[in-house]
Amino acid sequence: MPLSRSLSITSLSGLFPAWEDDELPVEDLMLFEVAWEVTNKVGGIYTVIQSKAKVTVDEWGENYYMMGPYFEHNFKTQVEGCVPPNPVIQKAMDALINNGCQLTDHLGDKPNVISHFHEWQAGPGLILSRSRNIPMATVFTTHATLLGRYLCAGNVDFYNNLDKFNIDKEAGERQIYHRYCMERAAVHCAHVFTTVSQITAVEAKHMLHRKPDVVTPNGLNVKKFSAMHEFQNLHSTNKTRIQEFVRGHFYGHLDFNLDRTLFFFIAGRYEFSNKGADIFLESLSRLNYLLRVHRNDLTVVVFFIMPAKTNNFNVESLKGQAVRKQLWDTAHTVKEKFGKKLYESLLTGNIPDMNTILDRDDLTIMKRAIYATQRHSLPPVTTHNMLDDSEDPILFNVRRIGLFNSRNDRVKIIFHPEFLSSTSPLLPMDYEDFVRGCNLGVFPSYYEPWGYTPGECTVMGIPSVTTNLSGFGCFMEEHVSDPAAYGIYIVDRRFKSAEESCNQLTQFMFSFCQQSRRQRIIQRNRTERLSDLLDWRYLGRFYTHARHLALSRSFPDKYKMDNKGPLKTEGFRYPRPASVPPSPSASLHSTPHHSDEEDDDDEPYNEEEEAERDRLNIKAPFMLGSVPEGKKKQPGESGN
Repeated sequence: MPLSRSLSITSLSGLFPAWEDDELPVEDLMLFEVAWEVTNKVGGIYTVIQSKAKVTVDEWGENYYMMGPYFEHNFKTQVEGCVPPNPVIQKAMDALINNGCQLTDHLGDKPNVISHFHEWQAGPGLILSRSRNIPMATVFTTHATLLGRYLCAGNVDFYNNLDKFNIDKEAGERQIYHRYCMERAAVHCAHVFTTVSQITAVEAKHMLHRKPDVVTPNGLNVKKFSAMHEFQNLHSTNKTRIQEFVRGHFYGHLDFNLDRTLFFFIAGRYEFSNKGADIFLESLSRLNYLLRVHRNDLTVVVFFIMPAKTNNFNVESLKGQAVRKQLWDTAHTVKEKFGKKLYESLLTGNIPDMNTILDRDDLTIMKRAIYATQRHSLPPVTTHNMLDDSEDPILFNVRRIGLFNSRNDRVKIIFHPEFLSSTSPLLPMDYEDFVRGCNLGVFPSYYEPWGYTPGECTVMGIPSVTTNLSGFGCFMEEHVSDPAAYGIYIVDRRFKSAEESCNQLTQFMFSFCQQSRRQRIIQRNRTERLSDLLDWRYLGRFYTHARHLALSRSFPDKYKMDNKGPLKTEGFRYPRPASVPPSPSASLHSTPHHSDEEDDDDEPYNEEEEAERDRLNIKAPFMLGSVPEGKKKQPGESGN
């Protein structure tokens, strides 16, 4: 079966050429994928495996198996128990249960096996398989190097000193030498070594001393709507739900216009420096100053969605939502009585006296409701009781920059130290709905091998901020000629100082605040169109290439690859939208302005014409193993 056949894409088939390799008979092969995060959510690898499953099954059918740790709860909630369709697999499983043995003992010469191992936790399986000469092709993928993550968390100047670290010494000092050795051994034992981005390929060459054979970018299952306005409607609906939460959280201090309020957010693992929360907070302080200086009524509410140690919701946060609900119930009660009296008066042919239509009881109820909204303290910065409030990095820096949600602040902060859930009594929203309701995701990471959070924003049509130290940011720089025009703002954290990066992030956010409502709608349309870039139906072929390469190296007599030249893949290269002026600031007002002025915008724009231009104006394909035109290789940078 040709490799391209299982990856055909109806809407984009004209953009993707067929593979030039020999045909790969999938029916004669078995693919095993091994990872600690199979049905076991710890981080982004879970999302990689889960979202990639569909395109892999489409290609491999019943010859695809995943292996991971057995946890009773995960087994009951995420998978369905069944008898293996292949009797050979059942026989091997029985042998493992009873005695422990090699899987491949029962396979004979046919079919051949490809085993794909993710991260160091799965490394021992690969190492033992190779040391015992088990006949199978092996692929090892590192999604982030162990030592790289530890070093960056320690606030070292990582990328400027990649070639200067004493690797063994650094691993030993951090008490991870045993894990580092397993990771490095797995890397060197594998027939094919892959990583998720170019920036991590550079890191792996220095940390693990092997240049990756293939870069396998992370994708997502992209759900396209039949009409473009559907995802815009979802944004409006979910934004209304966030506004309801904000009404409760800021009760007594709701002196800002929610129709003139933007919602920013950062989410992910609580790695304060690695995820860029440090530079984000400093930039928010500067953004607050700029918005106050320009004396406008725009407000930015910023959510920090990062899990930390807590002992429950705090009383003030719960009280805020209770007060909001009480006001809502009071308003509906009075409205019902008002409506009934109005109806009866109109039936008699009389216009009611508005001074008497509300009786004394109604006024008393409303006065009590208003009195309940009085507050003598500022709205809380965090929604939960923190176990280590004084040492928490986010709260410590909030105190340093002085953003306490006071009336004069144009930037408000809400730290939600727990992953979102639709069953929460405080903010009952799933993460996806929450993202759709926000205006901008901000992820100025210092260490981010890929970065699923900005990718998730992109497929939902929400603009985001990323960096050139994240795999996602580098990927977008290679594919889009002007990422900012498409709602992907890339902060330079590799070649600029921390101060310069902070100023750049501040300017990105301030420029975003300067857009009118119409400009934001146009930008969301552009952002959503980039989602094809992140679809597994496109990016899955990099994994296919890695497997084919592993087979050619482990069974060279049976599987061959053309080594005359690098394998071609088609790369998008979105041009700058024609509706965007040459100067980024030319279409922006000097200060933020009201959304009702949007009709004054004379920016030419035709969504269908622009989308068609994106599909047609694509530059020549880039090659695996080559560097895009105009980009210089960095010292030690992988060419894959």
